[in-house]
Parts: sequence; C-alpha cells; structure tokens
Amino acid sequence: MRVLTLDRPEKRNALNTALTQALLDALRAADTDEAIGCVVLTGAGQGFCAGADLAEFKDLTPDKQPLVEARAELTMQLHLALPKLTKPVVTAINGAAMGGGAGLAIAVDLAVMAEEAPLGSPETRHGIVAAIVMANLVRQAGRKAAFELVSLGEPVDAARALALGLVNRVVPRAQLMEEALALARKLAAASRPAMRLTKQLFHEAADLPLAQALERGREANKRMRSFRKS
Repeated sequence: MRVLTLDRPEKRNALNTALTQALLDALRAADTDEAIGCVVLTGAGQGFCAGADLAEFKDLTPDKQPLVEARAELTMQLHLALPKLTKPVVTAINGAAMGGGAGLAIAVDLAVMAEEAPLGSPETRHGIVAAIVMANLVRQAGRKAAFELVSLGEPVDAARALALGLVNRVVPRAQLMEEALALARKLAAASRPAMRLTKQLFHEAADLPLAQALERGREANKRMRSFRKS
C-alpha cells in the first residue's frame, strides 16, 4: 500500500494549486504501480485539510479568467479521479477537515476519522460556495443533511459524521493510522481484478437507473468468470 500525506501543516494542509496537482499526480502514479494495492491519505500535523487555500484564491480575480478556470478544472479533476482509480483509497482523517478538505475526506472509498476531529463546509460564511464538493456530498449524506451542511456551514463532530454515513469508522486519534492501515491491508489483500471491477461497478451503479445498473452488473458477472478463483 502507499500512504500519501498532505504536507502543509503550517497552512493546516490547505489545498493550493501546487498541493492539489501533487496529490492528483501521486494518486495516478499509485494507481499504475502494480506493487500497490491500496492508498491511504492523511494530513500532516494536527489537521487533515483546511480546504482551499484562501490566500491563493484572493489572487484568482475575474480579470484572471484563465487562472480561475484552470484552478476550478484542477479541483474537479481531483474529485473525478478518486472514483475512477482502479485501487481503493482510504482517508485517515486525523484532524479538522473543512471546506474542500471535508469534500476530499469523504470522496474516497472508505474513511476513518479521529473522534476528536470536526468536519464541515463553512464556505457560505466566507461568502463562497461549496461548489465542486457538493456533487459528492449530496450523494453520500442525502439531500436534507447535505443541504444543512453546505447552507449553515456548521461543522459536525465525528459521531455525527458516522451517523450520516460520511465515514466508516471513528476511533481515538492514537489508533487512527492503525485502523486505517488495517482496512487498507484488507483491501490490498483482495483479488486485484475483482477489486478493480468491484470499484468500477459500484460507482457506475450508484449513478445509474436500476435497469441500467442491473445491465452493467450482468456484464460484470460475465466478465468475472475469467478471473474467478477456483
């Protein structure tokens, strides 16, 4: 497996262009490395990720439209890449995950959260919108809960995040990496072809009408006969 660490602790691991691009590149590199069966993503220092780097965003003014478009495109590509990776990704949410950081924390396949960590989307309080992360949030938390999170901007604790289905496990911070790595080892031990097809079909089925999802399942059922263990 591979552990990726957001490493801007002095900025609470806020996502500027450089860090976002580096993360996207690292995820894609891990996905093509046959020695890696799973990726674990966490943050350096006390927080997971504070979201977008607001200091950088101050420079993305309307008169710099190409930069504005490039930054939005990069964020979208990061979130689009996560479900399309062939290998599972687990987040170890070691501290505050806010704004785009909350979106990143829950956009993966499995999430483990420290019981002391908050998670929230405070964008409206800063006069902005939780735009790109909203698409994934509403699919995971449901409409009412998702709208509450993005409209009120109030953080939720780990217990509430677990109740909403945003994370899979809540553990004391001291046990966080142990739990995340244990999950990652289990995922990595699974048949690679089976895991790849499971993840692909899961994300396809989640966004398709029932009849089409069943058709995809039928095709996957036929394909898996070629790699099923005896």
